[in-house]
Amino acid sequence: MSKEKQELKLFGKWSLEGIEAKNPGLKRYISLKPMRVPHTMGRHEHRRFRKSEVNLVERLINNLMRPGKNAGKKARLISVARNAFEIINLRTGRNPIEILVEATENSAPCEDTTRISYGGIAYLMAVDIAPLRRVDLALRYLAEGARKAAIHNSKSLEECLAEEIILAANGDVKSHAVSKRHQTERIARASR
Repeated sequence: MSKEKQELKLFGKWSLEGIEAKNPGLKRYISLKPMRVPHTMGRHEHRRFRKSEVNLVERLINNLMRPGKNAGKKARLISVARNAFEIINLRTGRNPIEILVEATENSAPCEDTTRISYGGIAYLMAVDIAPLRRVDLALRYLAEGARKAAIHNSKSLEECLAEEIILAANGDVKSHAVSKRHQTERIARASR
C-alpha cells in the first residue's frame, strides 16, 4: 500500500467527491460523507438533528426497512442498494450517487397542509416544509415506490429501486416519488 491517502469510495466503487446538491435549501441536509459501507450502527440516534449528518445512501436503506418483508434486514438491504446502484450505473453510465441526489431533490415537496381548528371548525392550511423533513419525505417516497413496485411483480426489489431512482432523477411523473410530490403540493395550493 502506498503512502498516498487512498480515497474512500462507497461500496469500493463510487466516489462521493464533487457531488453536491444543486438546491441551496437542501444542500446542508443531504450528507455525502465518504464511507465504504453505509452502516453507522445508529450512532446519530440520540442527538437532535444528527440525522442530517448520516450518509444519504444509508438513510435510503433505513427507509427501505419498513415493517413487512424487509423489517430489520439491513445487511440484505445494503446488498439491494449496491445492486440497484450497479443497475443505475449500467443504464445511465453516470455515478449512481449523483443520480440519487438528483432524485431526492426532484421528489422533495416544498409545501404541505396542516389541520387547523378554529371555533369547532377544522380546515386545512398550506405550510412550508422544513428542509430536513423535505429530504425525509423524498427518501420515504422513493423507498415506498420501490417497495410497491416490487410486490406481485417479476422484477426484483433492486430493479424496482433502480427504476424509481432513475425516473425521479429525470423528474418523470411515472415515478411514485415525483407523483406524490406533485399531489402533496397540489393539495397545498388548493388550501391556501
